[in-house]
Amino acid sequence: MNSAFFLVLRRMRAPIIVLIVIYAISVVGLTLVPGVDADGRPAPPLSFFHAFYFISYTATTIGFGEIPNAFSNAQRLWVTVCIYLTVVGWSYSVVTLIALLQDKGFQNTLTTNRFARRVRRLREPFYLICGCGETGGLLAHTFDRIGQAFVVIEKDELRVQELDLQDFKTDTPALAADARLPDTLLLAGLTHRKCRGVLAMTNDEEANLAIAIAVRLLNPTIPVIARARSPSIQANMASFGTDHVIDPFTRFADYLALAVGSPERFRLVELLTSLPESPLPEAHRPPGGRWILCGYGRFGRVLAPRLQAAGITLTIIDPAAAGASHDIVGDGTEAATLSQAGIEAASGIIAGSDNDVNNLSIAVTASELMPGLFVVARQNQATNSPLFDAYGADFTMVPSQVIAKEALAILTTPLLARFLEQLRGRDEAWSAALAARLQAAGGERTPAVRDVCLNISEAPAAYHALMRGRRLRLGDVLRDGGDRERQLPLVPLLIDRADRLFMLPDEDFALAAGDQLLLAGPLHALRDLDLTLRNANELDYVLDGQLRSGGWLWRTLAGRDPV
Repeated sequence: MNSAFFLVLRRMRAPIIVLIVIYAISVVGLTLVPGVDADGRPAPPLSFFHAFYFISYTATTIGFGEIPNAFSNAQRLWVTVCIYLTVVGWSYSVVTLIALLQDKGFQNTLTTNRFARRVRRLREPFYLICGCGETGGLLAHTFDRIGQAFVVIEKDELRVQELDLQDFKTDTPALAADARLPDTLLLAGLTHRKCRGVLAMTNDEEANLAIAIAVRLLNPTIPVIARARSPSIQANMASFGTDHVIDPFTRFADYLALAVGSPERFRLVELLTSLPESPLPEAHRPPGGRWILCGYGRFGRVLAPRLQAAGITLTIIDPAAAGASHDIVGDGTEAATLSQAGIEAASGIIAGSDNDVNNLSIAVTASELMPGLFVVARQNQATNSPLFDAYGADFTMVPSQVIAKEALAILTTPLLARFLEQLRGRDEAWSAALAARLQAAGGERTPAVRDVCLNISEAPAAYHALMRGRRLRLGDVLRDGGDRERQLPLVPLLIDRADRLFMLPDEDFALAAGDQLLLAGPLHALRDLDLTLRNANELDYVLDGQLRSGGWLWRTLAGRDPV
């Protein structure tokens, strides 16, 4: 705020000096020009007080009259000169003030000060999103949907202005600034006691590296998640202790290889890691056999070895093909090139170039040649979603969605990673059964996944009940707070008790203080459960059906143990 104040003083210095000089000349002149009394005889000039009073209401266009006596002609002549002088002075000041308000630097100063005040006043945990492009926008909308506070730094001022036009439930602090600068990160609350993590999601890998380094040096206690594709940048981030480096190409390659080898397990992973309450994705069951890979850039080089390890035989089409027997020179958009690659005998094709138009051309041409071909399309820009949706590829890779899903899973559900590790030892039938339960719980939407710890901060009512020796069964806690005869549509996935894991616990599982629960289901059901675990009255209702009301004092006077 000091910068804005001193900027106003500096810009308004000349107009203020001009007004002071005009007022001084006008007041001094009235104290020197003689007047007349009521009988028309000469009278002494106005006193300094009366002169200042008269000039004050005259120069501000208020008007009142000639006081304390009617003026002489000489006084009226001087007042006329003073009126025009003050009009010029005030006009000069107003024009300067308007120019100051329109000045870009002054507006940026006010915006920055307002942003800093809003960040300082945050009283709930928040995440700092650096970069609000495709990935950052997905994260912002998901955070807003689940009720998680966040702060945005975006270099493009137009994107920041567009945030105000979007349907966010809360007024999110956003600043158009360069997140690479440490001062910008500090202004956005990097060292704020409620900051829970930083997401470096810009399109510039060097900027993401600078952000990761700044976080590690300025506030090493909070996690930082950064996106990076270049192996050198990933290694540099890892050397500085970046908690999570997300490469969308590697993650998608792992998903596709898993879908080929274990489609039911992939379906389960896809449901658990999708954006909460997004449209239910179609089941992906890629066939084995021989595939064609169009494009052998960074994406192709990451994808090829993983598919080959899953038993897929690849024929690569690339403008810079190495010349091996299974490589074809070209880009795959021509029917002749695809025929040369043996598309008639292929079971799948991957349109994996860095050009969306070429990828659509490859997919359409391949589908015309082989209607039953399994098509995997790489979509580089989210703005082309209508085109890819209209085509309807069997599997579409959107880097922004891959990164957003991974980041949300890491930040909001740390226990989910341990659950996914346990899936490696499960067979396809077990995965298919659990996926069916999740789909039944979420309906036509993907389930939201959340972990809850039965401690004093996240579940005070349940924690106090357990500490008093009350027995809490998992099935009782998962009753509907509006009608205890109904169960909340939640699927308990995992319970972590002092590093001892219980997979898919049943309704009779006895809870203990400190347990960490991983649950999946609709957002409204998770909110109902949160209220049950926090509110002693609702917990009493779902446990024994007794309706109690009142706060701490009323429960104490009624002879009940207050929570």
